[in-house]
Amino acid sequence: MMKTCIVGASGYTGAELAALLAKHPGFELAALFVSQGSQDAGKLLSDLYGRFTGLLDMPLQPLSQDRLTQLATEYDLIFLATPHEASHEWAATLTAGKAVVMDLSGAFRLKDKDIFARFYGFAHEQPALLQDAVYGLADWHGEKIRQAKLVAVPGCYPTASLTALKPLQVCGLLDEQQWPVINAVSGVSGAGRKAALNSSFCEVSLQAYGVLGHRHQPEISAELGRQVIFTPHLGNFKRGILATVTVKVKAGVTASQVSDAYASAYQSNPMVRLRSSWPKIDEVAGTCYCDLHWKLDENSGHLVVTSAIDNLLKGAAAQALQCANIRFGFAPESGLAEKAL
Repeated sequence: MMKTCIVGASGYTGAELAALLAKHPGFELAALFVSQGSQDAGKLLSDLYGRFTGLLDMPLQPLSQDRLTQLATEYDLIFLATPHEASHEWAATLTAGKAVVMDLSGAFRLKDKDIFARFYGFAHEQPALLQDAVYGLADWHGEKIRQAKLVAVPGCYPTASLTALKPLQVCGLLDEQQWPVINAVSGVSGAGRKAALNSSFCEVSLQAYGVLGHRHQPEISAELGRQVIFTPHLGNFKRGILATVTVKVKAGVTASQVSDAYASAYQSNPMVRLRSSWPKIDEVAGTCYCDLHWKLDENSGHLVVTSAIDNLLKGAAAQALQCANIRFGFAPESGLAEKAL
């Protein structure tokens, strides 16, 4: 059994990750940590999330600097469900020993330090780690993840968007001139557990935000190797993301070629489901899957792809565990895919 811990376990993503690890056949969830000043320190995870009563009655331990240093040699695998600033500050210490680190923040997703500073609001001071970190888009970067010491787990919006776009990019089907246009709607859990007026359930209707300036835009563009237009929206529901992606394909591309691209990428992948109808958030919420469906107008060359995920699972905790599965030699879907009936 690989000995694991979660830092930042009191948040929505940390709690989902704890639930997944607790039932995983190959990982031992040995400890849960929160920052030393957290108001949740000393509480049980089940005190915060009643559904875990009797299942995850584990204390949320305050993480001191001395304890932080010990984690690198005490654990085989550390999950950071922490703010970007904390991951940036702690990653060097946590990767100094035997531990492999899965970072769910944005601290190591962007390789360009200038772009990072522009979109995250502080200078990146870990250049070596930044270059060594592997982008953890689990369905695409398995070989690199198998060798990684630090995995930068993608954001939830990029996961939904890139799962839809990568097959088209890899097969060379995208028009070179027209930028892909991504419109995506997320539930309010994507804003995190900390109370804020603009993400309060009673205040949220359906609204675009971060228009032409959201930090996930350069993340998607960097991985895709081309610019995109990305517009996120906040919806009045708890969890899930629905991304509708509009692209233009190269002249002469057929529906059969598009179908072959998606089949080649995902037909044998149990975590991505190619649907025969347009996906719904209700069909992925609470699951670790990504659902895809597409339609091509061969006359105009315009293609619309819809991607649906649970933002807290496939978009965060489940993808982190999928990366961990790959890194430690388990089947990528271990502990994630529902058993076939």
